[in-house]
Amino acid sequence: MIYEASLHNRSRLTAYPVAPDQLPAVAAFARVAQLASFSKAAATLGVSPSALSQTIRALEARLGLRLLNRTTRRVGVTEAGALFLQRILPALEQFTTAFSELDELRGTPTGTLRISLPRTAMTTVVAPALRDFCDAYPQIRLELIADDRFVDLIGEGFDAGIRLGERLAQDMVAVRATREQRSAVVGSPEYFERHPPPLQPADLHRHRCLRFRFTSGVIYRWEFGRAGQEFEIDVDGPLICNDNALMQVAAKQGVGLAHLMEDLVREDLASGALVRVLEDWCPPFPGFYLYYPSRAQMPLKLRVLIDFLAARLSST
Repeated sequence: MIYEASLHNRSRLTAYPVAPDQLPAVAAFARVAQLASFSKAAATLGVSPSALSQTIRALEARLGLRLLNRTTRRVGVTEAGALFLQRILPALEQFTTAFSELDELRGTPTGTLRISLPRTAMTTVVAPALRDFCDAYPQIRLELIADDRFVDLIGEGFDAGIRLGERLAQDMVAVRATREQRSAVVGSPEYFERHPPPLQPADLHRHRCLRFRFTSGVIYRWEFGRAGQEFEIDVDGPLICNDNALMQVAAKQGVGLAHLMEDLVREDLASGALVRVLEDWCPPFPGFYLYYPSRAQMPLKLRVLIDFLAARLSST
């Protein structure tokens, strides 16, 4: 972090109060500072990076201090910016709480509910429930961002996230969104006309396998378990991608074997478009959870989503 302001500048910072019409700019600065990126912050705020940059420059001109250092590669806060950020974050949280309390008084959940989730959860958790939730809460606007990486919920402006229970951070509050899940190794009937089915995971080294690459760059190692022993297999094959839907299509075309969530391929298994192998080596694992930062006051819009998912889970 690069520091620029002197102790004299600190006193100047407190000498220039921000007018109420500058509050949106203050919130915008906080988002840029937390994400260290104009483009990422602009995406969460629904504005263009250039417009956001102009907003921050206007705020800096109003305060008479530079809050951010900008280079072609990164954005960092100055000493004045770090001090300002430290002071305003509690106030911004109080604003959020105040709006949530108004929702409580109205008794009607409103506003944008911003959720981060992997593409698989978009298909298996959200899609089946989307219409019912939107019909039940017409004044809530859902913003669903598919991203396989773990995000900073607070820093990137998310109300909550959805992830597999085994991969949740310990400092998050988590509630179950689905029952236990299972993986499935699948291939097309055509593929198995040309290749004998694997009888154990080690046989996969003689098969064409379709691999998934996470946003982090890591390629998923296929997970198996039996008799309480869990292990991973590093497979190889003709396709690497970051989209399970494409791998499902490729498997049905006979390109190779895919390791996918059972719920994704349930219909294809029932229709015979895909054939399952190694089922005894795919034990159940914790399903998806909705997780969120611990807050003194939970927004009503988030509370109704939690209750909605719990009601759906209890009915399955």
